[in-house]
Amino acid sequence: MGAIHELGQAMRMRRAEMGLSQAQVAALSGLSRQTVNQLETGAVPDLGLNKAERLATLLGLALRVDVGRAGPPRPQRMTPLMRAAATASVSYKTPITAAKLKRMLVTGRVVEDYAPHLHAFLDEAPVSLLASVADQLHDQVGLDRGAVWKTYRRLAHEVKSQREIWV
Repeated sequence: MGAIHELGQAMRMRRAEMGLSQAQVAALSGLSRQTVNQLETGAVPDLGLNKAERLATLLGLALRVDVGRAGPPRPQRMTPLMRAAATASVSYKTPITAAKLKRMLVTGRVVEDYAPHLHAFLDEAPVSLLASVADQLHDQVGLDRGAVWKTYRRLAHEVKSQREIWV
């Protein structure tokens, strides 16, 4: 399977999890809906690296080059939820814990004292971190990734996030 085909499949899956249409992805990435469709269906004749990277970044995916040398895996010090809580707490005197953020994301209920933190997380965290948190919630709690993105979207509206992916 070619890299462009893999990108198209990953893009289609992530777009669906996020609840975005092809037209929305096209508008957010500056590409045509036809290009997005062709990429997802494997019919795109060619896609430049800049366009591929723009689409991947928008959807929280990563493009990487594998040189064929496997090194030892790097230990991960912080879980995605821990990184998300740190990201959400940067501008606030009282930080939110990973456990409190997790509770809000699992229950879908905003704890008023931490609404600004949730707003910061949903507005400012890289989409790749949002995706990693969705993966962690899927692995730990069994939540469907699509349901996590739906909760993100609902909470984003509740805390009045203006980020383009939530509008």
